[in-house]
Amino acid sequence: MPLLNIHTNTTISDPKDLALKASAHIAQLLGKPESYVMVRIADQQNLVFAGTDAPCAYLELKSLGLPESQTSAFSSSLCEFLQSRLKIEADRVYIEFASPERHMWGWNSATF
Repeated sequence: MPLLNIHTNTTISDPKDLALKASAHIAQLLGKPESYVMVRIADQQNLVFAGTDAPCAYLELKSLGLPESQTSAFSSSLCEFLQSRLKIEADRVYIEFASPERHMWGWNSATF
């Protein structure tokens, strides 16, 4: 159910390792089984933020039942995750949160 997309203009030396760490982080953050978590990493993107191409990132976190009241805490946690692993400052990150309806999320030849 949870999907985390990470788009960054930086070069990630080991994207698979980052994806594995992000998967565990998202499962813990949302309290959902990691068996449902998907992470996609897109590095070396043409991203410009605030008029500069300094390191930045755009994240998309989608999950069924994503609690709107916790998005601020999620933002803080995700920014800390990026800072510690990619050295991207929190003020250089945008995060889009989405909570699709169950019938709009497909998996295993059906929907949730």
